[in-house]
Amino acid sequence: MDRHELLAALSAAGVPDGYYRIEGVHEPAPTPPDFVYLARSRDERGAWETGVYERGAYEAVTRHASESEACAELLRLLT
Repeated sequence: MDRHELLAALSAAGVPDGYYRIEGVHEPAPTPPDFVYLARSRDERGAWETGVYERGAYEAVTRHASESEACAELLRLLT
């Protein structure tokens, strides 16, 4: 699964748009006060992370070796 397929799966499952952010694919505006996210890791080249955005700060919860693994994790968290 890639980010575009993840967006389709979350939409099909009825997950509200403001609950999540997927880098480069789904970036709600205005930015919700808190949400879960999927993004390329800022620390590890080629890695992906899932995490939470709360109180104006991103906090990585898990790191993944591939986009597919990160997408599966976000889908699991939201459904």
